[in-house]
Amino acid sequence: MRLLTEARRTPRTPRTWWARRLDPESSLGLRLTLAASAAALILIPFSVIAMLVISAWWPLRSVDESLADALHTFAVSRPGWVDAVQTWTDTFGPGPLRIAVVVGAALLWLRGAHRVALWAVTTIAAGGLLGFLLKLLFGRDRPDFLDPVSSAPGYSFPSGHSMTAAVASAVLLLMLLPLTDRLPYRRTVRAVMWALALAVAVGTGLSRIALGVHWMSDVLGGWIIGIAVVAATTAAFETWRGSVRAPITEGVREA
Repeated sequence: MRLLTEARRTPRTPRTWWARRLDPESSLGLRLTLAASAAALILIPFSVIAMLVISAWWPLRSVDESLADALHTFAVSRPGWVDAVQTWTDTFGPGPLRIAVVVGAALLWLRGAHRVALWAVTTIAAGGLLGFLLKLLFGRDRPDFLDPVSSAPGYSFPSGHSMTAAVASAVLLLMLLPLTDRLPYRRTVRAVMWALALAVAVGTGLSRIALGVHWMSDVLGGWIIGIAVVAATTAAFETWRGSVRAPITEGVREA
C-alpha cells in the first residue's frame, strides 16, 4: 500500500509535443495528425500546379492549349455532343450539388446526426468560399475561341465545377455509406456508390474541358483542392468529436 501511495505522488514525466500528437487516445492525437498530414500532402501537387500556372511554364501551357484546341475542334462539328455535355455540366454543377448536400444534411439533422450535418454544410461552404478566393488570387483567363461552343463567367483557375463536384461527391458518399450496413449485397451497393461518386467528380471536370471553358490544369487543380478541403474539415470534425468525448463509432454512423 505504501508503494502504491508513493507511486501516485510521483509526478508524471511531461510528454513531448510529438508524443501528444501521436497519441491515439488524445482528441488532438494520432487521428488528427494523420488527417492534417493527408491534407498537407494533398496540397503539394496543387501548389506545384499553381506555381506552373503562375509562371506560364511552357510544357504545361502547351498541353493545356493542345487539348483545348483538339476538344474544341471535335465539339464544333457535333452540336448533339455539346448539348449532352452541357446537360451533364449543368446537372452536376455547383448549384445542384450544393442543394443535394444541404438536403442530405437536413435529413441527417432530423435524424439526430447533428455533428455530421454541420460537417457536411461546413465542408461544401468552405469549398465554395475557397474556390472563389483562389480564382480572385490567380486571376487566370479562360480559353478564348473565335467560335465558342459554351461560355462561363469569371476566372479560370481552379475550376469551381471540378472542385465542387469532388467535395460534394465525397461528402454525399461519406453520408450515405453507413446507411448500407444492413443492406443485402452491401459490398456491391458500396462499389456502385463509389463508382457513381467518381463518375460525377471526373465527368464534371472533363465536361468543363470539353466545353472549352477551362484548361486541363484548372480541372486538376479543382479536383486536388476539393479533396484537400474534405480532408481538412474531416480533421477538424475528428478534433471536435474528440473534444466532446463522442464514441469512436460515432461520426457518419450517427445516421
